[in-house]
Amino acid sequence: MSLSTHVLDATTGRPAAGVAVSLHRDDSEVAAGVTDDDGRIGSLAAELGAGTYRLRFDTAAYFASQGVSGFYPEVLITFEVTDAAAHHHVPLLLSPYAYSTYRGS
Repeated sequence: MSLSTHVLDATTGRPAAGVAVSLHRDDSEVAAGVTDDDGRIGSLAAELGAGTYRLRFDTAAYFASQGVSGFYPEVLITFEVTDAAAHHHVPLLLSPYAYSTYRGS
């Protein structure tokens, strides 16, 4: 299984660069990274097995760096991997008072 993510800032219509993202399984952090200038982390994890995972996006620090206050200090996305051989892409569309996600390709 490989995992990537992409964060877009809906208020600016631009990629959200510099967002700290961590991947957790149970109570353990298994990977971490920061979005690049295009708002992407192309390979957050390369070899993870089937199971339930959580992506944590540090939105408080991101919005503070933009001089914006927001309602959600973090976004947690919980997802289940059933096919350990598949690529998983989890995008996040972000604004100070709302967010949306879906399973990407």
